Amino acid sequence: MLRETPVRFVVGSRQLLAVPRRLLVVNHPLDRLVAGQAAPLPDLPPDADGYRVLSAPAATVPRLLAACPDMVPGGLQRYRRHYIAMEGGFERYMAGFSGKTRSTLRRKQRKFAEADGGRLDIREYRGAAGLDEFLAAALPLSRRTYQGKYLGAGLPEGADELQALHVAAAEDRLRCFILYLEGKPASYLCLPVEGRTLVYAWLGYDPETAHLSAGTVLQLAALERLFAEDRFDLFDFTEGDGPHKALFGTASIEAASFLLLRKRATNRVLLGALRMFDDSVAAGKRIAQRSGALAGARRLLRA
Repeated sequence: MLRETPVRFVVGSRQLLAVPRRLLVVNHPLDRLVAGQAAPLPDLPPDADGYRVLSAPAATVPRLLAACPDMVPGGLQRYRRHYIAMEGGFERYMAGFSGKTRSTLRRKQRKFAEADGGRLDIREYRGAAGLDEFLAAALPLSRRTYQGKYLGAGLPEGADELQALHVAAAEDRLRCFILYLEGKPASYLCLPVEGRTLVYAWLGYDPETAHLSAGTVLQLAALERLFAEDRFDLFDFTEGDGPHKALFGTASIEAASFLLLRKRATNRVLLGALRMFDDSVAAGKRIAQRSGALAGARRLLRA
């Protein structure tokens, strides 16, 4: 799919700069990644700047780069792509956690419920009408989340994207949830359905409820309902690593995402600047970890 895709300069969860490029996005479904099969790169349209390759099998990256000598690679990210194998039901899934982790998750649920009169107010939205209700409640919250404010990764608001969501909802290919606190949305979760796989597309929470772990509470409650449907084989956390995905996933596989841009001077400069920026961020992170200042820096970046 050819679309306007920014090349992002990001520190932690804060985007400092985004340079637009028209890129052909090549995504790897989970089944292809697990099989170790790289997706073929389609012909590049004349008006495209290059490719954005997402979640390719890590072992195939050298071969993919060698096959594109007329392109400039950059922005390489290696990570574990996490997923949940949903066989066996929710109780079996919970049994996979350590006793300490199960206790921590249940404690977070109780803490949130106590903050809202002793109950968890979680609402599920299905179908076209349900999607309208979900978006009306979740979009204002999405704009306040750090994903929406700093990363441009909040819920979609463009006409084409919303139309695609409505089609999916009408065909029962969408699962949407909101966790409420005192009648107001505290966290949302929106999951497209691809065959028998749930795709972790959008999760956000009100920054003012961070102390109540709203995103974690909603994730666990939604999974319990999704397991009960007995319809899905996999829950795909998609590209990118993170503690939330590592916590809830039952398995992972090494993946890589990267850019391939046409050999133009502007693209060379852009990817060179991105490499230097990312190297500087990584070096700063190592220094902060050694000094014990990393947690404070993360809080500052999310402020």
